[in-house]
Amino acid sequence: MTEAKKVSLVLEDGTRFEGISFGYDRSVAGEVVFYTAMTGYPESLTDPSYTGQILVSTFPLIGNYGVPSDGMKDGIHQFYESNKVHISGLIISDYSKEYSHWNAIKSLGEWLKEWKVPGLYGIDTRALTKILRVKGSMLGKIEFSDEPVEFSDPNAENLVAVASCDKKEVYGNGEHKVVLVDCGVKYNIIRCLLDRNATVIRVPWDYDFTQEEYDGIFLSNGPGDPAKCGTTVEYIQKAIQQDKPIMGICLGNQLLARAAGAETYKLKFGHRSHNQPVLLAGTDRCFITSQNHGYAVAPESLPQDWEPMFVNVNDETNEGIRHKTKPFFSTQFHPEAASGPVDTEYLFDEFIENIVKFKKG
Repeated sequence: MTEAKKVSLVLEDGTRFEGISFGYDRSVAGEVVFYTAMTGYPESLTDPSYTGQILVSTFPLIGNYGVPSDGMKDGIHQFYESNKVHISGLIISDYSKEYSHWNAIKSLGEWLKEWKVPGLYGIDTRALTKILRVKGSMLGKIEFSDEPVEFSDPNAENLVAVASCDKKEVYGNGEHKVVLVDCGVKYNIIRCLLDRNATVIRVPWDYDFTQEEYDGIFLSNGPGDPAKCGTTVEYIQKAIQQDKPIMGICLGNQLLARAAGAETYKLKFGHRSHNQPVLLAGTDRCFITSQNHGYAVAPESLPQDWEPMFVNVNDETNEGIRHKTKPFFSTQFHPEAASGPVDTEYLFDEFIENIVKFKKG
Protein backbone atom coordinates (compact mmCIF):
# COMPACT_ATOMS: atom_id res chain seq x y z
CA MET A 1 0.00 0.00 0.00
CA THR A 2 1.35 3.40 -0.99
CA GLU A 3 2.22 5.63 1.95
CA ALA A 4 0.23 8.88 2.14
CA LYS A 5 2.41 11.84 1.21
CA LYS A 6 1.87 15.06 3.15
CA VAL A 7 1.94 18.32 1.22
CA SER A 8 1.30 22.02 1.92
CA LEU A 9 -1.01 24.65 0.49
CA VAL A 10 0.54 28.07 1.11
CA LEU A 11 -1.30 31.36 0.50
CA GLU A 12 0.44 34.60 -0.36
CA ASP A 13 -0.51 36.05 3.05
CA GLY A 14 1.53 33.32 4.72
CA THR A 15 -1.38 31.07 5.71
CA ARG A 16 -0.42 27.41 5.49
CA PHE A 17 -2.62 24.31 5.31
CA GLU A 18 -1.29 20.76 5.55
CA GLY A 19 -2.95 18.03 3.50
CA ILE A 20 -2.41 14.63 1.88
CA SER A 21 -1.65 14.12 -1.80
CA PHE A 22 -4.05 12.06 -3.89
CA GLY A 23 -3.14 13.43 -7.32
CA TYR A 24 0.16 13.96 -9.10
CA ASP A 25 3.14 14.74 -6.86
CA ARG A 26 4.25 18.07 -8.28
CA SER A 27 4.59 21.56 -6.81
CA VAL A 28 2.52 24.20 -8.60
CA ALA A 29 1.54 27.84 -8.17
CA GLY A 30 -1.58 29.72 -9.25
CA GLU A 31 -4.59 31.73 -8.12
CA VAL A 32 -6.58 30.05 -5.34
CA VAL A 33 -10.35 30.26 -5.90
CA PHE A 34 -13.32 28.41 -4.45
CA TYR A 35 -16.47 26.97 -5.98
CA THR A 36 -19.62 25.86 -4.16
CA ALA A 37 -21.16 23.32 -6.55
CA MET A 38 -22.12 20.00 -4.95
CA THR A 39 -21.71 17.99 -8.17
CA GLY A 40 -20.03 18.25 -11.55
CA TYR A 41 -16.32 18.03 -10.81
CA PRO A 42 -15.50 16.31 -14.16
CA GLU A 43 -17.09 19.28 -15.96
CA SER A 44 -15.45 21.86 -13.71
CA LEU A 45 -11.96 20.40 -13.94
CA THR A 46 -12.18 20.37 -17.76
CA ASP A 47 -13.60 23.91 -17.95
CA PRO A 48 -10.92 26.06 -19.68
CA SER A 49 -12.05 29.07 -17.61
CA TYR A 50 -10.16 27.53 -14.67
CA THR A 51 -6.80 27.74 -16.47
CA GLY A 52 -4.08 28.81 -14.04
CA GLN A 53 -6.21 28.34 -10.94
CA ILE A 54 -5.94 26.14 -7.85
CA LEU A 55 -9.54 25.11 -7.26
CA VAL A 56 -11.05 24.69 -3.78
CA SER A 57 -14.27 22.71 -3.47
CA THR A 58 -16.50 23.80 -0.58
CA PHE A 59 -18.54 20.57 -0.82
CA PRO A 60 -16.69 18.20 1.51
CA LEU A 61 -16.95 14.84 -0.28
CA ILE A 62 -15.39 14.64 -3.76
CA GLY A 63 -14.57 11.64 -5.93
CA ASN A 64 -17.46 9.34 -5.01
CA TYR A 65 -18.71 8.95 -8.59
CA GLY A 66 -15.32 8.70 -10.26
CA VAL A 67 -14.53 10.01 -13.73
CA PRO A 68 -16.68 9.32 -16.82
CA SER A 69 -15.65 7.67 -20.05
CA ASP A 70 -13.99 9.73 -22.75
CA GLY A 71 -16.30 8.79 -25.60
CA MET A 72 -16.63 11.12 -28.58
CA LYS A 73 -19.71 12.47 -30.38
CA ASP A 74 -19.83 15.09 -33.15
CA GLY A 75 -16.06 15.49 -32.88
CA ILE A 76 -15.99 16.41 -29.17
CA HIS A 77 -15.95 14.55 -25.86
CA GLN A 78 -19.41 13.51 -24.67
CA PHE A 79 -18.86 13.96 -20.94
CA TYR A 80 -16.03 16.50 -20.61
CA GLU A 81 -16.05 20.25 -21.30
CA SER A 82 -12.72 20.20 -23.15
CA ASN A 83 -10.02 17.74 -24.13
CA LYS A 84 -7.94 18.08 -20.93
CA VAL A 85 -7.90 18.98 -17.24
CA HIS A 86 -7.31 22.74 -17.02
CA ILE A 87 -6.99 23.44 -13.30
CA SER A 88 -3.50 23.78 -11.81
CA GLY A 89 -4.45 21.96 -8.62
CA LEU A 90 -7.43 20.67 -6.62
CA ILE A 91 -8.07 21.21 -2.90
CA ILE A 92 -10.78 19.20 -1.12
CA SER A 93 -11.80 18.19 2.37
CA ASP A 94 -12.50 14.46 2.02
CA TYR A 95 -11.49 12.28 -0.92
CA SER A 96 -13.53 9.18 -1.75
CA LYS A 97 -11.09 6.52 -2.95
CA GLU A 98 -14.01 4.23 -3.77
CA TYR A 99 -16.34 5.35 -6.57
CA SER A 100 -19.57 4.11 -8.09
CA HIS A 101 -21.33 5.34 -11.24
CA TRP A 102 -22.65 3.66 -14.39
CA ASN A 103 -20.32 5.71 -16.57
CA ALA A 104 -17.20 5.79 -14.37
CA ILE A 105 -14.01 4.26 -15.75
CA LYS A 106 -11.39 5.54 -13.28
CA SER A 107 -10.95 7.34 -9.97
CA LEU A 108 -10.48 11.09 -9.62
CA GLY A 109 -6.98 10.51 -8.26
CA GLU A 110 -6.00 8.38 -11.25
CA TRP A 111 -7.34 11.05 -13.60
CA LEU A 112 -5.36 13.82 -11.90
CA LYS A 113 -2.20 11.76 -12.11
CA GLU A 114 -2.75 11.20 -15.85
CA TRP A 115 -2.81 14.97 -16.40
CA LYS A 116 -0.01 15.67 -13.89
CA VAL A 117 -2.32 17.77 -11.71
CA PRO A 118 -1.77 17.71 -7.92
CA GLY A 119 -4.68 17.14 -5.55
CA LEU A 120 -4.85 17.57 -1.77
CA TYR A 121 -7.37 16.25 0.71
CA GLY A 122 -7.63 16.58 4.48
CA ILE A 123 -7.74 20.38 4.14
CA ASP A 124 -10.16 22.45 6.26
CA THR A 125 -11.87 23.90 3.18
CA ARG A 126 -14.41 25.76 5.31
CA ALA A 127 -11.65 27.75 7.03
CA LEU A 128 -9.85 28.23 3.70
CA THR A 129 -12.99 29.50 1.97
CA LYS A 130 -13.68 31.97 4.80
CA ILE A 131 -10.21 33.43 4.25
CA LEU A 132 -10.83 33.78 0.50
CA ARG A 133 -14.23 35.39 1.07
CA VAL A 134 -12.78 37.96 3.47
CA LYS A 135 -9.49 38.70 1.70
CA GLY A 136 -10.51 37.78 -1.84
CA SER A 137 -8.98 35.30 -4.27
CA MET A 138 -5.25 35.23 -3.74
CA LEU A 139 -2.11 33.63 -5.05
CA GLY A 140 -1.11 30.29 -3.61
CA LYS A 141 1.04 27.26 -4.16
CA ILE A 142 0.84 23.53 -3.59
CA GLU A 143 4.31 22.70 -2.34
CA PHE A 144 6.00 19.37 -1.76
CA SER A 145 8.88 19.58 0.72
CA ASP A 146 11.47 18.44 -1.81
CA GLU A 147 10.28 20.76 -4.60
CA PRO A 148 9.97 24.44 -3.61
CA VAL A 149 8.10 26.76 -5.98
CA GLU A 150 7.56 30.53 -6.17
CA PHE A 151 4.20 32.30 -6.22
CA SER A 152 2.98 33.11 -9.72
CA ASP A 153 0.06 35.26 -10.92
CA PRO A 154 -1.63 33.55 -13.89
CA ASN A 155 -3.62 36.70 -14.67
CA ALA A 156 -0.39 38.47 -15.62
CA GLU A 157 -0.42 36.56 -18.91
CA ASN A 158 -3.01 36.18 -21.63
CA LEU A 159 -4.67 32.95 -20.48
CA VAL A 160 -7.05 33.02 -23.43
CA ALA A 161 -4.11 32.41 -25.75
CA VAL A 162 -3.36 29.30 -23.67
CA ALA A 163 -6.92 27.97 -23.58
CA SER A 164 -8.03 28.73 -27.16
CA CYS A 165 -7.77 26.35 -30.10
CA ASP A 166 -4.90 26.94 -32.53
CA LYS A 167 -6.73 26.44 -35.83
CA LYS A 168 -10.19 26.63 -37.38
CA GLU A 169 -12.42 23.61 -36.87
CA VAL A 170 -15.94 22.91 -38.15
CA TYR A 171 -18.64 20.86 -36.40
CA GLY A 172 -21.97 19.70 -37.79
CA ASN A 173 -23.72 20.53 -41.01
CA GLY A 174 -26.71 22.56 -39.90
CA GLU A 175 -28.66 25.28 -41.63
CA HIS A 176 -27.29 28.17 -39.58
CA LYS A 177 -23.59 29.04 -39.88
CA VAL A 178 -22.29 30.22 -36.51
CA VAL A 179 -18.75 31.47 -36.00
CA LEU A 180 -17.68 30.44 -32.50
CA VAL A 181 -14.82 32.61 -31.23
CA ASP A 182 -12.96 30.20 -28.96
CA CYS A 183 -11.57 31.99 -25.93
CA GLY A 184 -11.63 28.74 -23.93
CA VAL A 185 -14.97 27.30 -24.97
CA LYS A 186 -16.89 24.68 -23.01
CA TYR A 187 -18.02 21.81 -25.23
CA ASN A 188 -21.63 22.04 -24.10
CA ILE A 189 -21.87 25.39 -25.89
CA ILE A 190 -21.01 23.53 -29.10
CA ARG A 191 -23.53 20.80 -28.24
CA CYS A 192 -26.29 23.36 -27.64
CA LEU A 193 -25.63 25.01 -31.00
CA LEU A 194 -25.50 21.69 -32.87
CA ASP A 195 -28.80 20.70 -31.27
CA ARG A 196 -30.31 23.82 -32.85
CA ASN A 197 -29.43 23.03 -36.47
CA ALA A 198 -26.19 25.02 -36.56
CA THR A 199 -22.91 24.51 -38.34
CA VAL A 200 -20.30 25.61 -35.79
CA ILE A 201 -17.17 27.24 -37.20
CA ARG A 202 -14.76 27.32 -34.24
CA VAL A 203 -11.90 29.79 -34.62
CA PRO A 204 -8.98 30.88 -32.39
CA TRP A 205 -9.29 33.96 -30.17
CA ASP A 206 -7.08 36.10 -32.47
CA TYR A 207 -8.60 34.92 -35.78
CA ASP A 208 -10.22 37.53 -38.05
CA PHE A 209 -13.64 35.90 -38.11
CA THR A 210 -15.17 38.85 -39.96
CA GLN A 211 -13.67 37.34 -43.14
CA GLU A 212 -15.76 34.18 -42.72
CA GLU A 213 -19.18 33.57 -44.24
CA TYR A 214 -21.55 33.31 -41.29
CA ASP A 215 -25.09 33.96 -40.05
CA GLY A 216 -24.22 34.71 -36.44
CA ILE A 217 -21.32 35.13 -34.02
CA PHE A 218 -20.88 33.37 -30.72
CA LEU A 219 -18.34 34.66 -28.18
CA SER A 220 -17.28 31.92 -25.78
CA ASN A 221 -16.30 31.77 -22.15
CA GLY A 222 -12.63 31.69 -21.17
CA PRO A 223 -10.08 32.40 -18.46
CA GLY A 224 -8.31 35.49 -17.21
CA ASP A 225 -8.49 39.24 -17.72
CA PRO A 226 -10.60 40.41 -20.70
CA ALA A 227 -8.33 43.44 -21.04
CA LYS A 228 -5.66 41.06 -22.42
CA CYS A 229 -7.84 40.22 -25.45
CA GLY A 230 -7.47 43.43 -27.41
CA THR A 231 -7.22 41.62 -30.75
CA THR A 232 -10.53 39.82 -30.17
CA VAL A 233 -12.20 43.08 -29.15
CA GLU A 234 -11.06 44.77 -32.37
CA TYR A 235 -12.71 42.05 -34.48
CA ILE A 236 -15.89 42.24 -32.40
CA GLN A 237 -15.97 46.01 -32.98
CA LYS A 238 -15.91 45.34 -36.72
CA ALA A 239 -18.73 42.82 -36.32
CA ILE A 240 -21.04 45.13 -34.36
CA GLN A 241 -20.95 47.60 -37.23
CA GLN A 242 -23.11 45.02 -39.01
CA ASP A 243 -26.50 43.63 -38.00
CA LYS A 244 -25.70 39.92 -37.88
CA PRO A 245 -26.74 38.42 -34.52
CA ILE A 246 -24.18 38.08 -31.72
CA MET A 247 -24.38 36.08 -28.48
CA GLY A 248 -21.73 35.82 -25.77
CA ILE A 249 -21.23 33.86 -22.58
CA CYS A 250 -19.04 34.67 -19.55
CA LEU A 251 -15.80 36.13 -20.95
CA GLY A 252 -17.82 36.69 -24.14
CA ASN A 253 -20.04 39.06 -22.15
CA GLN A 254 -17.00 41.04 -21.02
CA LEU A 255 -15.47 41.15 -24.50
CA LEU A 256 -18.73 42.30 -26.10
CA ALA A 257 -18.99 45.02 -23.46
CA ARG A 258 -15.42 46.18 -24.05
CA ALA A 259 -16.05 46.21 -27.81
CA ALA A 260 -19.07 48.42 -27.17
CA GLY A 261 -16.89 50.81 -25.15
CA ALA A 262 -17.61 49.67 -21.58
CA GLU A 263 -15.14 48.80 -18.82
CA THR A 264 -14.48 45.57 -16.92
CA TYR A 265 -13.02 44.97 -13.45
CA LYS A 266 -11.89 42.13 -11.17
CA LEU A 267 -14.33 40.84 -8.56
CA LYS A 268 -13.16 40.23 -5.00
CA PHE A 269 -13.60 36.47 -5.13
CA GLY A 270 -15.72 35.91 -8.24
CA HIS A 271 -18.80 33.76 -8.85
CA ARG A 272 -18.20 30.01 -9.09
CA SER A 273 -21.26 27.95 -8.28
CA HIS A 274 -24.52 26.37 -9.49
CA ASN A 275 -26.83 28.58 -7.46
CA GLN A 276 -26.32 32.19 -8.54
CA PRO A 277 -29.71 33.99 -8.82
CA VAL A 278 -30.04 36.51 -11.66
CA LEU A 279 -32.91 38.86 -12.46
CA LEU A 280 -34.00 39.66 -16.02
CA ALA A 281 -33.81 43.45 -16.23
CA GLY A 282 -37.18 45.21 -16.15
CA THR A 283 -39.03 42.12 -14.90
CA ASP A 284 -39.56 40.04 -11.75
CA ARG A 285 -38.27 36.89 -13.49
CA CYS A 286 -35.43 35.28 -11.54
CA PHE A 287 -33.29 32.38 -12.77
CA ILE A 288 -30.83 30.12 -10.97
CA THR A 289 -27.61 29.92 -12.94
CA SER A 290 -24.23 28.20 -13.17
CA GLN A 291 -21.27 30.58 -13.11
CA ASN A 292 -17.48 30.63 -13.26
CA HIS A 293 -15.82 34.03 -13.57
CA GLY A 294 -13.52 36.40 -11.71
CA TYR A 295 -14.15 39.57 -13.77
CA ALA A 296 -17.31 41.56 -14.46
CA VAL A 297 -18.70 44.39 -16.61
CA ALA A 298 -19.11 47.86 -15.09
CA PRO A 299 -22.74 48.56 -16.15
CA GLU A 300 -22.48 52.31 -15.56
CA SER A 301 -19.85 52.44 -18.33
CA LEU A 302 -22.16 51.01 -21.02
CA PRO A 303 -22.84 53.41 -23.95
CA GLN A 304 -26.38 54.79 -24.41
CA ASP A 305 -27.34 52.25 -27.08
CA TRP A 306 -26.58 49.33 -24.73
CA GLU A 307 -28.28 48.25 -21.50
CA PRO A 308 -27.95 45.63 -18.75
CA MET A 309 -29.90 42.43 -19.55
CA PHE A 310 -29.48 40.56 -16.25
CA VAL A 311 -28.35 41.54 -12.76
CA ASN A 312 -27.05 39.35 -9.93
CA VAL A 313 -29.54 39.27 -7.05
CA ASN A 314 -26.84 38.62 -4.44
CA ASP A 315 -24.43 41.48 -5.14
CA GLU A 316 -26.11 43.46 -7.96
CA THR A 317 -23.21 42.91 -10.36
CA ASN A 318 -23.85 42.75 -14.09
CA GLU A 319 -24.96 39.37 -15.47
CA GLY A 320 -25.52 40.27 -19.11
CA ILE A 321 -25.90 43.09 -21.63
CA ARG A 322 -27.90 43.71 -24.81
CA HIS A 323 -28.05 46.27 -27.59
CA LYS A 324 -31.23 48.33 -27.56
CA THR A 325 -31.96 47.94 -31.28
CA LYS A 326 -29.62 45.32 -32.79
CA PRO A 327 -29.69 41.52 -32.17
CA PHE A 328 -26.68 41.51 -29.85
CA PHE A 329 -26.77 40.10 -26.31
CA SER A 330 -24.57 38.23 -23.86
CA THR A 331 -24.71 36.68 -20.40
CA GLN A 332 -22.18 36.53 -17.61
CA PHE A 333 -23.57 33.18 -16.48
CA HIS A 334 -23.61 29.84 -18.35
CA PRO A 335 -26.98 29.05 -20.02
CA GLU A 336 -25.50 25.76 -21.24
CA ALA A 337 -24.75 24.74 -17.62
CA ALA A 338 -22.63 21.52 -17.72
CA SER A 339 -22.74 21.26 -14.88
CA GLY A 340 -25.61 23.10 -13.20
CA PRO A 341 -29.19 24.25 -13.82
CA VAL A 342 -30.52 24.61 -17.36
CA ASP A 343 -33.14 27.29 -16.55
CA THR A 344 -31.68 29.71 -19.13
CA GLU A 345 -30.88 27.37 -22.03
CA TYR A 346 -33.75 29.06 -23.86
CA LEU A 347 -31.32 31.90 -24.65
CA PHE A 348 -29.74 29.68 -27.31
CA ASP A 349 -33.19 29.50 -28.92
CA GLU A 350 -33.40 33.30 -28.89
CA PHE A 351 -30.00 33.51 -30.57
CA ILE A 352 -31.10 31.13 -33.33
CA GLU A 353 -34.41 33.02 -33.68
CA ASN A 354 -32.40 36.21 -34.20
CA ILE A 355 -30.46 34.46 -36.96
CA VAL A 356 -33.65 33.25 -38.65
CA LYS A 357 -35.15 36.76 -38.54
CA PHE A 358 -31.98 38.29 -39.95
CA LYS A 359 -31.85 35.79 -42.82
CA LYS A 360 -35.48 36.53 -43.67
CA GLY A 361 -34.65 40.23 -43.80
